[in-house]
Amino acid sequence: MPALPLDELQLTERDPKTGKLRTLPALHPEIKADRSFVLYRPPPLVREPALVEEFLERAKFIADDLNWLLALPHDKFWCQVIFDETLQKCLDSYLCYAPRKFDALLDCHPEVNDVQKRLHRCVFLTFLRMSTHKESKDHFITPSVFGEIIYNNFLFDIPKILDLCVLFGKGNGLLLQKMIENIFTQQPSYYSDLDETLPTVLQVFNNILHKCGLQCEGASAEPQKLEEKVNVTPGNMPFKELKDIVLYLCDTCTTLWAFLDVFPSACQTFQKHEFCYRLASFYELAIPELESAIKKRHYEDNSACADLWRRISHSRKKMIEAFHILINQVCLQPILESSCETIQPFIEEFLQIFTSVLQERRFLRDYDELFPVEDDVSLLQQASSTLDETRTGYILQAVESAWEGVDRKKAQVVKDPAPPAASRGASAMVESAAEDVEELGAAYASEDECAGAAAAPVAKVSGVELDSLISQVKDLLPNLGEGFILACLEEYGYNAEQVINNILEDKLVPCLDKLDRAMQRQLKPDPTPLVTSRYNVFQNDEFDVFSRDSVDVSRIQKGKRREKDTTRSLLNDKRVVAEQRERYSQYSVVVEEVPVPQGEAQLYGEDYEDEYDDTYDGNQVGANDADSDDELISRRPFTIPQVLRPKGQEEGQEEEEEDEEEEEEEAEKERTKDHFVQDPAVLRERAEARRLAFLARKGHKHDGSAVVGNAKGHGQSRETVQERRKKEANKSARANHNRRAMADRKRNKGMIPS
Repeated sequence: MPALPLDELQLTERDPKTGKLRTLPALHPEIKADRSFVLYRPPPLVREPALVEEFLERAKFIADDLNWLLALPHDKFWCQVIFDETLQKCLDSYLCYAPRKFDALLDCHPEVNDVQKRLHRCVFLTFLRMSTHKESKDHFITPSVFGEIIYNNFLFDIPKILDLCVLFGKGNGLLLQKMIENIFTQQPSYYSDLDETLPTVLQVFNNILHKCGLQCEGASAEPQKLEEKVNVTPGNMPFKELKDIVLYLCDTCTTLWAFLDVFPSACQTFQKHEFCYRLASFYELAIPELESAIKKRHYEDNSACADLWRRISHSRKKMIEAFHILINQVCLQPILESSCETIQPFIEEFLQIFTSVLQERRFLRDYDELFPVEDDVSLLQQASSTLDETRTGYILQAVESAWEGVDRKKAQVVKDPAPPAASRGASAMVESAAEDVEELGAAYASEDECAGAAAAPVAKVSGVELDSLISQVKDLLPNLGEGFILACLEEYGYNAEQVINNILEDKLVPCLDKLDRAMQRQLKPDPTPLVTSRYNVFQNDEFDVFSRDSVDVSRIQKGKRREKDTTRSLLNDKRVVAEQRERYSQYSVVVEEVPVPQGEAQLYGEDYEDEYDDTYDGNQVGANDADSDDELISRRPFTIPQVLRPKGQEEGQEEEEEDEEEEEEEAEKERTKDHFVQDPAVLRERAEARRLAFLARKGHKHDGSAVVGNAKGHGQSRETVQERRKKEANKSARANHNRRAMADRKRNKGMIPS
């Protein structure tokens, strides 16, 4: 039997008053346990033992009660959640007073931190279970009934959801995103509540502008009353009031960013109220005034100034990131996910948003510093081929003009670290709270990094520009020395107006007050003279007079160098030939008679003997043996080198050799010449063989048998039909088959009279 949902389940129990059995629905007030949950109080600001003990006792009570609640069965848990008002007040008090991650770190007792982490985890798990309508197959609530329960009993509302995002979004982003998506999915009425809440959020911006004495330019701007005088500005308001405004702004901006970051689906609802334009307008009016007030105010404690500056910089960054999330979700993400036919409305929305904020120059600079507008426009150009280049060019030109007069230095966007695993639970957020504040303080520690594009110092000036700034101050204050003016310019970012104003109002920083106002400017000598800093390709060579004292003058050529050796002189130089002539002359020595010593004359016959038998003298017996001393002579006759021959002998011998070669070639032709006529069939076979060999080398394999086919009336095979069709289609490319086409071509050109 399938289990029933909790909203349909009926329980049978005895009435404690009458003792009779009765049937009650599973969600009934009488099933709720009698337990009182105490309200939460934030950790004490000072380490007083009594305050610390009170906080520890209260926090432990709340943590124990929440652990008891989480251990209840499904039906009793929901009865306690729905009908116990003290539980809802306890959870609301924690969401209101729990320390945010951007709050200043307190010097708390270690035990206080441990108890706070434990309580933080219990609260998150309680809200996580309250947002789940199905815990298992047997324990679940009908989705539609679940939506009515959480909406009608105010278990969740828009302020609670905003606080949940800012408290638990850092370490539990994925879990929190599933929670809020489930809440908005099961109860769509929350979308209408969010729509009704946004005017209140925009009113917060108007209240801040009103407190600062600034006029809002939005649609809800109210006309100033005649009797109302604006005397309060951020520069002259009390420090406590300025601090409250900065804290209020920081809390608002961080909460909005956290909600949009966790639940991007709400961006469409935000944009219905032109939130992008209102946010940019507020940024342009409030941020520069507040930053200027914080920098110009005198502080007894520098830590107070640093804390305000960190918070205003944090607020500025979160507003820019919130604007980027809206642009990404409303325009860019749908363009990437949609087809080319449906992206035109999103492109138009993007162009309208940026066109509406082009007048906010400070906001454009800071936004372009973190998220370059050129990259977004490039994405639109890739996605659509019909993009209006005139409008995009106008937007990019406006962004470039916003940077005029300001050193354009792109900031490195530090991505948030990846969220830890969801299994770590709510403790992950508490553990990372200290890291977030440290990271925030490091990111905005120095004024140069915090002030953004408009307040960032320009690049260090020098030369004529620096002399112009000094003379600009000296014209109004001639009694000041150039050295003192230069020190003031370096301190105030080379802003001559600010230097003049601070000198006249006597608001110079202490380090400048101690300087002599008549101090002259000291010219710094160049540490590297021109000679020692000279570097070129001839550095340290044999003629470098800067690196060596003595130079070989004989190696220096004055004027154009004339070469004595010409081509003709080189050809007429026969010294090499004369040197080799003696060596080769030794090979030409031929001894006709061998000189015989006097003692050995009897061994040789000096006179000719007529009786000598010379029959076999022509046969050189043993002369051609392999081991003969005259082996080279027998194989190749001796030849005098051509270089050593006389002129007449050289030409004559060459002609004789050529004549001999021609005679040998003619004899060979006569010997191989066939005086009979060969058989024509043999000639055709040889020609066919040569043709086939040529085709084989070309890689052509043609089988003509398929075209011939069988005898007429016996049918043709499929290959024959295909070959014939191929031959018919391609026959005009060869032979003489395109005569008609060529004749038409000639006739069209007027070659053949028609």
